[in-house]
Amino acid sequence: MRKTLSLALAATAVAAAAMSGASAAATPDSATATPDSLKWGPCPQKAGSQKSGSQKAGPQNAKSQTTAAPRLECATLDVPLDYRAPEGRQIEIAVSRLASKDPSKRRGVLLTNPGGPGGSGLDYPALLAGAGLPKDVLDSYDVIGFDPRGVGRSTPVTCDLTPRQQARGNFPPYAHTAADVAKEAPYARTIAEQCATSRTAWMLPHTTTANTARDMDRIRAALGARKASYLGASYGSYLGAVYTTLFPGRSDRIVLDSNMGPGGYDVSNFRLLGRGMEDRFPDFAAHAAAHPEYGLGTTPKQVTAKFFELAKRLDAQPVGGIDGTLFRGVTFDRLYVDGLMPELAAEWQALDKGKPLPSPPPISENLLASHFYVTCGDSRWPGTVRDYQRNAAIDRLKYPKLGGSTGSIKPCAYWPDSRVEPPVRIGDRGPSNVLMVQNERDPGTPLVGAMKLRRAFGDRATMVTADQGGHGVYPFGRNMCANDSVTAFLADGQRPPKDLACAAKPNK
Repeated sequence: MRKTLSLALAATAVAAAAMSGASAAATPDSATATPDSLKWGPCPQKAGSQKSGSQKAGPQNAKSQTTAAPRLECATLDVPLDYRAPEGRQIEIAVSRLASKDPSKRRGVLLTNPGGPGGSGLDYPALLAGAGLPKDVLDSYDVIGFDPRGVGRSTPVTCDLTPRQQARGNFPPYAHTAADVAKEAPYARTIAEQCATSRTAWMLPHTTTANTARDMDRIRAALGARKASYLGASYGSYLGAVYTTLFPGRSDRIVLDSNMGPGGYDVSNFRLLGRGMEDRFPDFAAHAAAHPEYGLGTTPKQVTAKFFELAKRLDAQPVGGIDGTLFRGVTFDRLYVDGLMPELAAEWQALDKGKPLPSPPPISENLLASHFYVTCGDSRWPGTVRDYQRNAAIDRLKYPKLGGSTGSIKPCAYWPDSRVEPPVRIGDRGPSNVLMVQNERDPGTPLVGAMKLRRAFGDRATMVTADQGGHGVYPFGRNMCANDSVTAFLADGQRPPKDLACAAKPNK
């Protein structure tokens, strides 16, 4: 019954500074090799069938790829497994293109990523078009999607997860005590060992955000573009930040939506999900209180009390497989989108009456595996149970709704020490060509993390904040001040001269 709770989801850094300690081969901004041109053809019938977080945050009602963008084309590109040995073993990257309808207005290519890590992006150009990506942007670019290395139609990775392990998802059970953390540790170790001994373990050291960024530059070169613009959300914000850090001279207009901190999906960022839940929950509490027919309380304080009451009750006696951890997770998941609040209220009602919820669709094994490969491969996580016992104890107090899970132990604690390079360091060196856009009350990529990235960028970036909740701003959000700022930048190169705060959209 477990849903994948991914960040990036709809959720989730940048500069021209080279990676600390990286060799010249690992910073290929000066590379001269050009991949073969892409050969376009029909896309797979179910291109990008995996669900990623930021897609939830946007086009719930967007048309499918076949109806929204029948012009979507697909191709594959061979790239090096290890960029330190570019002539060595190759893997495939699946790429899609939604070509501009107006060659006279076309100014370049717009690479996109919907989030993850682990989410497919092959059909994302079609989803963006179906969700209302403005005509000025669609005319200005060939919109490019791709499945990152390890994902979907690209050379995929696996951890040989069982259906039961897939059902567990990527959130640890809520840790009420230090003993709960210790109890979860053997499971986390088992997942790490399975990933490290799976039939795709040869990809383990090379399935990283930095290498995905290098793959993006290979895509740019294969498209014959001197520079690439970019639109990425949630984890895609970090991917875009890494790309423009490694390739500042090849970065055109970079838009980062729903931003992670400059460390990407590291242990600090995972713990911030507890903060995101606290930031966003008052919006639901106010909504539920305004609808007494839900029976969840007539004031936000009463709705909040109902949350803790239900969580405690379900911890003691689950309903239809939904325990307190899953209840917290389902609530967090639905808070990504304003339109899902009535659905969330109905789920609370059902659980309050002891009625089970419908079973969600199964989670893709590849989505979870690639999530683990990237999050655990990008950065080192604390390696002792005591570290996570301390984190969970702190976060239960600071973020009581979710902190017992987000502070607890994950497979990254036991990841093999096979990293071939340090994380990319995001800084303020490079062209001033980054536009960050961010909701103030984002559960998946909280504002506090986005502000850290903004400070890391310095003069490279301008940031637009929107007084609204949810995960994902452009083009799915209702705040036209924020949306218009992004459109003006992508279509005309007009970026706000300084950071801009967009007021809430008036209620009609």
